Amino acid sequence: MAKQTSLKLEDRSKVIEVFTDGCCLGNPGPGAWACLIKLNGKPVVLSGGESLTTNNRMELQAVISALSYFKTPKKLIVYTDSNYLLKGITEWLPNWKKRGFKTSEGKKVKNIDLWIKLDELNKFHEVVWKKVKAHSGIKENEFVDKLAKNTAQKIKTRDKR
Repeated sequence: MAKQTSLKLEDRSKVIEVFTDGCCLGNPGPGAWACLIKLNGKPVVLSGGESLTTNNRMELQAVISALSYFKTPKKLIVYTDSNYLLKGITEWLPNWKKRGFKTSEGKKVKNIDLWIKLDELNKFHEVVWKKVKAHSGIKENEFVDKLAKNTAQKIKTRDKR
């Protein structure tokens, strides 16, 4: 099961904080993701999107992009406002894997490709998963939310041409 606890205090100086968010203008519709990595006191910002996607895919892509940024294993705290992402990685994924990526109702799990990639990255790094409340004034979370929405809007505008 994925970790959702705190790292030991003596390890905190080696921990990298990551804030992620995804959005979709329509579901499905044009969507985007964004992440902010606090690396050695400097922000690393990544974002991207797709013309036709879902909010859940963008939430997953945000964290996959952040974790893929690192080529060697790291200690990370990932902050997300997505219940789907958090419950998926910390609760549902082990059972999905046991059932061959089927839900408890026997249906095929959505976004299998992204869940498999996220599972690999979660094993590669030491990740602690933290829930943040959306639109609660946490500046980093507000930043990635706004960047994802702006990126999705640019994709929507571009696709209308």
